[in-house]
Amino acid sequence: MEYGSIERELHIEAAPEIVYEVLSMPEHLREWWPDDAELGAAVPGATGSITFGDPAGPDAKVEAITVVEADPPRRFAFRWVYDDDAAATAGNSLLVTFDLEPSGTGTLVRFRETGFRERGWEAAVLEEMYRGNVAGWDHFLPRLVAYVDRLVSAP
Repeated sequence: MEYGSIERELHIEAAPEIVYEVLSMPEHLREWWPDDAELGAAVPGATGSITFGDPAGPDAKVEAITVVEADPPRRFAFRWVYDDDAAATAGNSLLVTFDLEPSGTGTLVRFRETGFRERGWEAAVLEEMYRGNVAGWDHFLPRLVAYVDRLVSAP
């Protein structure tokens, strides 16, 4: 297996502007992805964090994130999985990109996560990280679709 990138396509029955907001704003991120999210303005260079698990608990997993691209409502990209004391670069982080395209009455979302091989991990670590992220995105991306569905159908 290559372990180079994870790619998915989703169709969401909502306008790209709504989908973009759900992908880039912490109050929406918390509803489908991490248990907590902190991010200032969703602009290139903005930094923040996401937390999986109880933020007050000892087992919480906190990941720093850095916005790389913010082109509403077409593209939102960020880097994550890098050391807290380092700036995110192509060689020390993973890049997540969401490309949004109008499709019928909704939005086609092209998701891509890259940077696994560039991290320089040993083969076993690379495989574990890749497989873990595949499982994670296979769990969370359907939650994104369901959350947007609930959001746009709410009275």
